[in-house]
Amino acid sequence: MQDSSTALTAVLQFRQDLQARLRDGVRRAIETVLDEELVAALGADDHVRTPMRRGYRHGTTERTLTEGTRAITVPRARLRTPTGGVQECQSTVVPRYARRTREVDDALLGCYFGGVNSRRIRTVLKPLFGEAHFSKSAVSRVVARVKEHFTTWQQRPLSDERYAVLFLDALHLKVRLAGRVISVPVLAALGVTESGQKQLVALQLAVAEATASWGGLLADLQGRGLPAPLLVITDGHAGLKKALEAWPTVQVQRCTTHKGRNLEDACPVHARPELRRDYHRIISAADGLAARAAYDACLKKWTSLCAPVARSLEEAGLDLLTFYRFPKAMWKSLRTTNALENLNREFRRRTKTQASFSTEASALTVLFGLVAVGQIVFRKIDGHHELAACLVKEQWCQAA
Repeated sequence: MQDSSTALTAVLQFRQDLQARLRDGVRRAIETVLDEELVAALGADDHVRTPMRRGYRHGTTERTLTEGTRAITVPRARLRTPTGGVQECQSTVVPRYARRTREVDDALLGCYFGGVNSRRIRTVLKPLFGEAHFSKSAVSRVVARVKEHFTTWQQRPLSDERYAVLFLDALHLKVRLAGRVISVPVLAALGVTESGQKQLVALQLAVAEATASWGGLLADLQGRGLPAPLLVITDGHAGLKKALEAWPTVQVQRCTTHKGRNLEDACPVHARPELRRDYHRIISAADGLAARAAYDACLKKWTSLCAPVARSLEEAGLDLLTFYRFPKAMWKSLRTTNALENLNREFRRRTKTQASFSTEASALTVLFGLVAVGQIVFRKIDGHHELAACLVKEQWCQAA
């Protein structure tokens, strides 16, 4: 028993020593970064005389941060201003009154928006931060700043933003509204810039995915000055289709994946393989002319074989073939709403750990936060290098 107790004591002592060394290493690393930041702000190292020097050091101050729960030494300096005055140098690594570095806040947000609850975050980070300076409300205060950022983002002017392509779709979340937890749609807009980079443009919770809801989203974008895009890609929802009349000159691409599912739903099971082959000839043709010929042939064939399939195909019309007007390298990215579907998949992966959201604001903040803190990273669309030439050809830049 005595040997076991001695071994346990040794293990605990080793753990405490390791934690102490870890915290001490974090403290020294922060102080090194602060010193390098000050040298860059001054434009010269210690005791170096140079015309590039912008100020002088004047002592140090002690700050206590969450990292390591030890006081760190923060160097101070006075910088000359363009008007000939003098001002105190302010650190961007450890801003005034901050108890954590921004890197730590980013790590906390990454954990939270990745699906880890506050209690687990505190448990995991306790060996590094300790407990005295890492309260229960620490994560809540950090997340509150994201909420403020989201509110600003929702109201930002859009007159200077240009999106060649706009993906529009909705996902459903469980939110408590009017005293009950219900599944409500979150309308999402994902834009593609002139360089081909995808960007989240808007998130808006609606009571129902109807014309009024989509019309309200588009009206909000227009009201903040967003120019009409060249192309809008949708899943064909009737309410969204009606709302897009607000942009009469915009080209519309119906998602070929959604329409394929609709066609199969209208087709008897035994005939679905044949339908898939005919539909594949439409959406995988060599060019627009071949696609139109395949579309006409498919419509004529299935009018006699299965009228519901023909009606569903006719409902989509030539909006299924809009992507053929663009360079071939871009076809894969432009014929479906997969860009938004992938985003929605990440949203669902994060939110499945949470039964429901208590408010509309909390639901939208989590979705926005996943993008804002880098949990979801967008890549450029296929064929983005041909997008600029395509825009010039369509004279979209001049029209915008």
